[in-house]
Amino acid sequence: MMKTNFFLWILLFSLVGFKQSDGDNRTISGTVYSKEDQQPLAGVAIHVEGNSSVHTVTDEKGHYAIMVKPKATHLIFKMMGFNTQKITLTAANTIDVWLEQHSTALNEIVTSGTSVRTQASFSPAHHRMPIAPMSMPYRPLYPEHSESYQKISENGFLDPRKEPLSTFAVDVDAASYSNVRRLINGGQLPPKDAVRIEEMINYFQYELQGPGNSDPVAIHTELSVAPWNRQHHLLRIGLKAKSVDTRQLPPSHFVFLLDVSGSMVGYNRLPLVKSSMKMLVDQLREKDQISIVTYAGTASLKLEKANGNQKIKIKDAIDALEAGGATAGGAGLKMAYRLAREHFIKGGNNRIILASDGDFNVGASSDEEMEDLVSAERQSGVSLSVFGFGMGNLKDSKMEILANKGHGNYAYIDHISEARKAMITEFGATLFTVAKDVKMQVEFNPAKVQAYRLIGYENRLLEKEDFNNDQKLGGDMGVGHTVTALYEIVPVGVKGDFPGHVDPLKYQDDNVTPILKGSSELATVKFRYKKPDEEKSQLKQVVIADRPTALPKTSDDFRFTSAVAELGMLLRNSAYKQQADYNKLITRAKEAKGIDEEGYRAAFIQMAEDAKMLAKENDIAFREE
Repeated sequence: MMKTNFFLWILLFSLVGFKQSDGDNRTISGTVYSKEDQQPLAGVAIHVEGNSSVHTVTDEKGHYAIMVKPKATHLIFKMMGFNTQKITLTAANTIDVWLEQHSTALNEIVTSGTSVRTQASFSPAHHRMPIAPMSMPYRPLYPEHSESYQKISENGFLDPRKEPLSTFAVDVDAASYSNVRRLINGGQLPPKDAVRIEEMINYFQYELQGPGNSDPVAIHTELSVAPWNRQHHLLRIGLKAKSVDTRQLPPSHFVFLLDVSGSMVGYNRLPLVKSSMKMLVDQLREKDQISIVTYAGTASLKLEKANGNQKIKIKDAIDALEAGGATAGGAGLKMAYRLAREHFIKGGNNRIILASDGDFNVGASSDEEMEDLVSAERQSGVSLSVFGFGMGNLKDSKMEILANKGHGNYAYIDHISEARKAMITEFGATLFTVAKDVKMQVEFNPAKVQAYRLIGYENRLLEKEDFNNDQKLGGDMGVGHTVTALYEIVPVGVKGDFPGHVDPLKYQDDNVTPILKGSSELATVKFRYKKPDEEKSQLKQVVIADRPTALPKTSDDFRFTSAVAELGMLLRNSAYKQQADYNKLITRAKEAKGIDEEGYRAAFIQMAEDAKMLAKENDIAFREE
């Protein structure tokens, strides 16, 4: 009905020949292009200068339409990876804009707010978009209902007298952060299930000391107050994988599994996939090998076992790819695994690198079918890394399952700077495993802990028996990787109705007698891991003393991590957010930014500012699902 009324309004507008007076609102429309390759840009955020509540986002064809008041003088066009443009409004109602890509755009945007260009290019061709009626409320041009996210049931507070053990597989994925950033940059608060707090935290690298012996992983802990509830404590557990010189890494056989279906048409899809893969090719050594499998309606072998020094040959094969057709992702995965097994390098790094939006629609395509397919390959020795691309139809739930079950990791690439982070800056951490099936188990002392809550990791929880079972899958850690887990702790003696608190039982005694009643120990952290070429796990553990540090004296990493977690709870409208506050977390993040050479922490601060603005503009504290 809305669509019918929408076009009736347009028809009436054109037939009547309505002429605006000087006091009327008017609608500006046009198309936004990349200046470098003249391709339309999807997901460009546009708002009226001085009034960011009036905003929109370009659609998949780069089109936009925005209503402006007579006093409006400029429009701001913003997209990560491109210089921001400020356009002066004239009498013209059609404005086409060309954004210029810049290698330092990330730092320019996040440190100064804008890299303003006061002139715009105007196209003589009028790429018009239907003009919305003045009474139509703002709606994002990318409907999120076509994107899929796995349902998250948030972890609650647990009583250590009844459940003393918390067990989970570590998670090195970081896709949720860049996806949330993409949505916020586009003028939308994310759906709550798109926000996986552990992935937001683990997007960032932290200053942790690596192992000083032959162990592949070192463990660190830090304890202070929880910023969103000063009566509670916050425990940070950090793992740091060993660093290895790239030249000393084992030889690799990478199978690029590239989605070239029709859903990959668009600037931030196949063209961005090509650029990302070519960045990775530039990191290869002579002893590495590359094969390329593509899939659309069917799977196809494009390149087989090229050496890493044949970079021109590999890049030519990538450049020749074009998008079109259906999406036989299951067939592509089967061919990629077969190829990886045929050219398996014993003692080497054998990995499939999938680049897709996850929108499979031919053959095996459901989340369950994909999980079965990848799980069947678990013992093959072939890992699966997943890179998500695109917007509007991103199947995040499928991509996450593939990576979790495929002994790999999942990242979301929304612009060229993110590709550089994954393919160059964190090349070893992303693609070379030093410890596999990493699990963590924390035992809390009921003499010190009244209740505890693991923040995030909902889809990585394990039964307590799974910790010692080497058949149960854990997470993999790459070269130099850091993994962080946060626990919110209610100390014994703290009174108050924290979320999940229940009244004492009437017919039985809740109390248990602690074995170490006089101990100063708060908890014991145990973690298991396997070396990449072994199937038997090794155990390490560390004891945590009940000696919290004052928050101002904690490390920059502790305070910054707490700010990321707090923003995640606000974006999720978490039942456990308590006194979480945008202003306080932003201030804390600024104070704890530390050395930020790549600008990632500054970008987080800008994202938090934007999320605060969006929540305020929508006249709601948080976005419901």
